[in-house]
Amino acid sequence: MRLSRAAAVVLRQYYLLKGSPSRVFPLFAWVAIDIVLWGFITRYLGTITHEPGMDLVPALLGAVLLWDFLTRVMQGVTMAFFEDVWSRNFLNVFATPMSISEYVLGLVLSSIATSSVGLVVMLVVAGTVFGLSMLVYGAMLVPFLLVLFLFGIALGIIGTAVVLRLGPSAEWFIWPIPALLSPFVGVFYPLSTLPSWMQGLSRMLPPSYVFEGMRAIVAGGSVSWSTVALGGGLAILYILLAAFFFTRVFRHAVRTGLIARYSAESVS
Repeated sequence: MRLSRAAAVVLRQYYLLKGSPSRVFPLFAWVAIDIVLWGFITRYLGTITHEPGMDLVPALLGAVLLWDFLTRVMQGVTMAFFEDVWSRNFLNVFATPMSISEYVLGLVLSSIATSSVGLVVMLVVAGTVFGLSMLVYGAMLVPFLLVLFLFGIALGIIGTAVVLRLGPSAEWFIWPIPALLSPFVGVFYPLSTLPSWMQGLSRMLPPSYVFEGMRAIVAGGSVSWSTVALGGGLAILYILLAAFFFTRVFRHAVRTGLIARYSAESVS
């Protein structure tokens, strides 16, 4: 055994990190997210431990389930795209008469199929093991899921556009997106727990209206349909912006010839 050979492996990783900022980003992103997220969760739990009758199962486990559903929707879009990238099939797809809108629609339909399976499994496990019934959210469950689904689709389309523009290595930027957003949308705690500048950003994110409404229902209150409709309107707006962004990126890749060398990952 020679230390120099082990050092060669370390040196290779160093050059990979040095030449690809997308690989450096996850090194500190996850740590920062965990500290911020669990810090606010701890603060929130400290305020509700003295509230009698507060059921944490639908408040926290339900939040985990809903947020994981959004994540699965986003990953359903991006993973379908990544499969074409990893198998070097992306150029073959557009060698056919397929249009941009048809390809994106295919990604969305794939996401619907995969996220639906994941949602059913999560509901069965949560109900069987922990006794969580999503019926506790009443008629608002459907619009809640719809808002999260629409926003997840928007995130997925944006993620594919980023990778298309920056290259396959940029997928390292995509995986942390849901985690980066989670502290701002109040998945596990009310927005009032956040500092004012974070609350301003939260109002621009559709999931924040879902999780605020969810906690209001669990606490015995009600949610106005106009509030949920606002979240849905924002989600649709983000889908339109994401589709516009993807179209511009794709046309740029075709015009500049970037798409022709897309299958070759560069470390520069």
